[in-house]
Amino acid sequence: MAYPRFRGTEIWWRRLGRRIVVIALGFMILVFVISLTSDSRRKGIDSDPPSTVSDSDLVHLTLLTNAKDRGAVCLDGSSPGYHLQKGFGSGSSNWLLHIEGGGWCKSVLSCSSRKTTRLGSSNYMEQQVPFSGIFSHELSQNPDFYNWNKVKIRYCDGGSFSGNSEYKPQNGTILFFRGQLIWQAIMDELLSLGLVNASQALLTGCSAGGLATLIHCDDFQARLPKSANVKCLADGSLFLDKEDVTGRRTMRSFYHDVVDLQGIEKSLRTDCISHMEPSQCFFPKQIIENIKTPLFIVHSAYDVWQIQHILVPDAADPHNQWFKCKMDIRDCSSDQIKRLHGFRNAMLDSLSLFQHKKDWGLFISSCFIHCQTWMTSTWHSPHSPRINNKTIAEAVGDWYFNRREVKLVDCPYPCNPTCYNIVFSILGE
Repeated sequence: MAYPRFRGTEIWWRRLGRRIVVIALGFMILVFVISLTSDSRRKGIDSDPPSTVSDSDLVHLTLLTNAKDRGAVCLDGSSPGYHLQKGFGSGSSNWLLHIEGGGWCKSVLSCSSRKTTRLGSSNYMEQQVPFSGIFSHELSQNPDFYNWNKVKIRYCDGGSFSGNSEYKPQNGTILFFRGQLIWQAIMDELLSLGLVNASQALLTGCSAGGLATLIHCDDFQARLPKSANVKCLADGSLFLDKEDVTGRRTMRSFYHDVVDLQGIEKSLRTDCISHMEPSQCFFPKQIIENIKTPLFIVHSAYDVWQIQHILVPDAADPHNQWFKCKMDIRDCSSDQIKRLHGFRNAMLDSLSLFQHKKDWGLFISSCFIHCQTWMTSTWHSPHSPRINNKTIAEAVGDWYFNRREVKLVDCPYPCNPTCYNIVFSILGE
């Protein structure tokens, strides 16, 4: 079976003996070839061909009106954009907004490099993108949200839509860190297009976009009618402030540089930064503690991005003892699996607050994957990952429409045979 390929954003090369590997620096899984495969016990997967993309699945890019006049611009100063697919029938007054992911940039060098990609400039964005998974307009693929107005907000600021500063190096190159202004300007435009009259609304995001969803969740609700049913969904965004295998807090250091460079402190809660280093307030755990809007978390307990960049970043594994494990969880040793289980436990501990909130929901799988809502094969299909026989789409729908309380937490790896697990392919092999 041929599975989708994923492209990353910030790519660098590392030589391991005679093998060259594409490594992820940004948020999305950044590799040349990634195959979604199931555990060896999975049956029938070859009979599930990937869905084809039709013209009706492609949605055009719209650049933001008057963005430059408001200073709401991408890293390079270009206008940000979004893709809007209008709702129909009973979903005409309902809205689903999804914030695109794509990592962060923490330095002038990395942000300057990002300016020449779709994650830093609308000049490089695709003019059309397919809508699938939670975006799909097909009832069979997206049973609860198929006919809603759906918006994909493109990510081009490198700071989870929370920066508000500008950098002018001596050579004259300017970097605009205007994520907060982009968020405000896009919301204003969508409100003018009908969002202001929404009956039901769901703010979602994947990865760095999921973090942006957490940051802006309550603001999103505050902008909509009090009578509207407004909730938020964050996918693949529970980034942990956890020590790596050498005892260093790599992610804390990384976030410190991102927050400091992009002026993100202004967008963080004052009650948090008053007693904590600002970059720590950029971690989801601190943000979630103060969210008032009903929230749903979709996440993998073995999130592949976090294992590769938080638990075992390259600098923490100079002899490549974790290399095979990070490429394919089936190649992990028993000791490495125990370490992954410990990471899982830390992630579950960060969600203790959810157990006390009936209107909050969880779908925590045990799959070796990152982001699961945007693709039909993991969102809702005959072979989607399931917990208690529920797909992610069914669980989210049950939660959003209050059909039942949803707190689904998978058993530890490798107990779930329905999992899709990412396998990284090495060039030349």
